[in-house]
This record gives sequence, structure tokens and C-alpha cells, in this order.
Amino acid sequence: MSTTQSPRSDTRVRIIDVALELFASQGYEKTSLREIADRLGVTKAALYYHFKTKDDIVHGIVQSMAAPIDEAIAWGEGKAWSPELRDEMVRRFAEGMAERAPLLRFFHENQPALRGSPAGLEFKERMLAMIRLVHGPDASFQDRLRATMSLFTINSAFFLLKQDEQEAPECVLPAAKQDEAMDAALVVALEIAGRIDPRP
Repeated sequence: MSTTQSPRSDTRVRIIDVALELFASQGYEKTSLREIADRLGVTKAALYYHFKTKDDIVHGIVQSMAAPIDEAIAWGEGKAWSPELRDEMVRRFAEGMAERAPLLRFFHENQPALRGSPAGLEFKERMLAMIRLVHGPDASFQDRLRATMSLFTINSAFFLLKQDEQEAPECVLPAAKQDEAMDAALVVALEIAGRIDPRP
């Protein structure tokens, strides 16, 4: 079976990629559909064929970029909690987000605009499901907090990388530096998660 994308799906992917770049760099509210269309070199009518509103585009971003979270949740659901499950959930989240850094940057930069949007609420539900799988059943508030901080450690690594970029705007951080930061984030995330053990 051929895995070649149809022209329609390829255009949707291009729209999502360009919109994600613009939303992350200049903000969701400051980016218009006209700018997205102009960057793509298409008319607004052509853009409307795929997405009617910016919210529709954000929903498309979440659906396409949050696949690793969905896969991790599907893998973890129904399994008995154990320290091994806890750590594997953290690893899967870190690996998936490292491959989708623009998504985390996008949500970090546009939190006020997205907090009440359908796409923002969908992403929040995904994160809550991940947190529950990391801390297990009947967790104390401290363990729920540890699970939350463990996963948000990955986001914090991107925050620090962005600070490094701002301090040296003349150069782009090499991929090796980003890989090193992600490795460090996983170590810290597992250290925090390692304190979680709700078993009697």
C-alpha cells in the first residue's frame, strides 16, 4: 500500500507547519489568516478550504503534534501501576516531545490565548491523563505534584534553551546541544518521578 500523501493532506500539513511557526514566533493573537496564506503563497479562499478559523488550525496542530502523548496514554491505560510503568510513561513523553519541540514552545508562548480554547482544553486533558498514569491510583497530593513536575521538566528544558538562544541571538543552538538538554531533562524528570510510589 502506498504511503504517499494526497495533495489535500499535504497542503494541510504545510498549513499546520507554517501556522505553528508563526504562532510560536509572533503569537497566536498577532497572527492573521492572511499572514498564514501569504507565507504559504495561497489565497485566503484556498486556506479556508482546509481551515475556516485559526481555532481550526490550532485543533489541527494539536491533533497532528500530540500523537506521541496519545500513544503513550493508550500504552499505559489498563496496566497495573508500577515504578517501571511510571518511568516508561515519563520516557515516552520525553521522547515524543523532544521530536515535537515546536508544540511545547507554541503552547508555552500562547498560554493566555489558548487557555479556554477547545484545542487548549484538549491538550490539558491529555496532560492530566499522562499525570494520572505517572502517579498511579490513590496518590497523595505530593505524589500528584511530583508527577506534574516530572512531566513539566521537559517543558522547562525548552524554556531554558530559549533563554540560551535569547542570550546569543546571533547563533542557533546546534542539534547536539538540544539533544544534551533533552537528555538532562529526562534524568531530572526520572529523579522526580522516582519519589512516587503510592503502593502500601
